[in-house]
Amino acid sequence: MKILHYPIFLFLLLAVTGCKKQEKAHEETTETVENSIVYAKGLELYKHHGYTIVKVTNPWPNATESFTYVMQQKDAVVPDSLKKYTTVQVPLQSIVVTSTTHIPAMEMLGMENTLVGYPGTDFISSEKTRKRIDTGLVKDVGQNEGLNTEIMIDLSPDAVVGFSISSNNKSMNTLKDSGLTVLYNGDWTEQSPLGRAEWIKFFGALYSREREADIIFKQIVKDYNDAKKIAQNTTEKPTVMAGAIFQDQWNLPQGGSWGAQFLKDANADYLWKDTDGTGSLSLSFETVLDKAENAEYWIGPNSYTSLTQMTENNPHYGQFQSFKNKKVYSFGTKRGPTGGYVYYELSATRPDLVLKDLIKIFHPELLPDYELYFFEKLN
Repeated sequence: MKILHYPIFLFLLLAVTGCKKQEKAHEETTETVENSIVYAKGLELYKHHGYTIVKVTNPWPNATESFTYVMQQKDAVVPDSLKKYTTVQVPLQSIVVTSTTHIPAMEMLGMENTLVGYPGTDFISSEKTRKRIDTGLVKDVGQNEGLNTEIMIDLSPDAVVGFSISSNNKSMNTLKDSGLTVLYNGDWTEQSPLGRAEWIKFFGALYSREREADIIFKQIVKDYNDAKKIAQNTTEKPTVMAGAIFQDQWNLPQGGSWGAQFLKDANADYLWKDTDGTGSLSLSFETVLDKAENAEYWIGPNSYTSLTQMTENNPHYGQFQSFKNKKVYSFGTKRGPTGGYVYYELSATRPDLVLKDLIKIFHPELLPDYELYFFEKLN
């Protein structure tokens, strides 16, 4: 009897051992697959067979919490150890996003037709998406601070891609409580141009188009680095000032910000390059005038569209040499049909174009055939 039962026992033992090995294999796969993100500091992406793990590690500045999402393809098996995380069936068929910076990534992946809602559709400048808005295919769902829950529930998107400035986001929490799947996107917290652009891979995972997102991003990296090398072909480093007055304070990029990085890579001498921080400086007019009165160029004076408009708002702008010499460049003139700024929408995804613009401005001889995309010289 023992001999007869032995094969059965052996079979059961092998079966259990096999299951253990499979479970271990799943665990090992989770641990050993490499993060495919290179430049972004707040995003991690792990591609497995049938599913992708997406980790948003810096959803807002100084965040103490992170989010893990599992993008599961049809009929794929996800390890039990991952079932505690938000799981999303991909590719998505419908989506609501909450920042114009999300629109270009979707369009570049050919997934703009999945967008069904957006808070404040007038801010969107893209021609493709505006056509969908104008024909009623994309609904206005209110404002980020107070999304219309009824409209959102009626749309019933596969996912809502949101952002937050802190852990206390009432709108997103309300949507979660209503049963909607909310995914946080932290692209705006990145402090390098290529780091921001790499968030296209976040959307690649949502649409099971990781390969396409990787190809697109690699081309952006190449174009950016090629332009950066071109900028080094001159020893001239023109002095540059930035920003403008808002509510009695002059706001301009800190030395560790992505704005300052653009100016450095364009081989320009940004006058506040040595300041600490990755956000904005708030200075008095007198402080800026003292340091930048003789700066050669002035980049990004808010959304002004002419020199006249600037001095009508504040006559003291005319004291700067860059203003007197008409070397002021703004992105305020490039807007969509309903007022959305092309720069705010597209620059994060296409830093290569921003860098080429700046090189063209500071060193026009290096890019003789290039035409400015975001910026325009003010008259």
